[in-house]
Amino acid sequence: MRIYLIALIIVSFANSVLAQDKIDRMRAEAMEAFTPDTVKWADEPILPKGAQSVVLVGDPNKAGVFIAWLKFPANYPIPPHIHPFTEVITVLRGKLGNGMGESLDTKKGKMFKTGSSFVLPANHAHYVWTTDEETIVELIATGPWGITYINPADDPRRQK
Repeated sequence: MRIYLIALIIVSFANSVLAQDKIDRMRAEAMEAFTPDTVKWADEPILPKGAQSVVLVGDPNKAGVFIAWLKFPANYPIPPHIHPFTEVITVLRGKLGNGMGESLDTKKGKMFKTGSSFVLPANHAHYVWTTDEETIVELIATGPWGITYINPADDPRRQK
């Protein structure tokens, strides 16, 4: 009986080690530091014109965790949309409003100030907006990252 128990423990341990090897982990080759003034911002094509982004870690086009910064101009709305995976948003500079639902209504949302974070569940319609100042947020999510606008006419990829 004791031998069977020991064998069961060994097999369980081996299975957990093998399972851990299948997890796609975030990796870095060296220490890197980032500031909003030194990163190379690029236009973000899946968001309305004016948004910029920079990927800090990972690849939003591949499976796995990634971290990106998004920069929005003043008085900037992103119409209602969904994402395929959960997102964690932290406001680094400025203010960001977030509302849940399929129509943009800034009176029904909540305003998040610098230092605030919130979690958006996968496949839940939401919208965001900025106030009278530029806003920078940190996005932590799982790729491949995507966005589906509730109203297809809001999708900037269709407006080319």
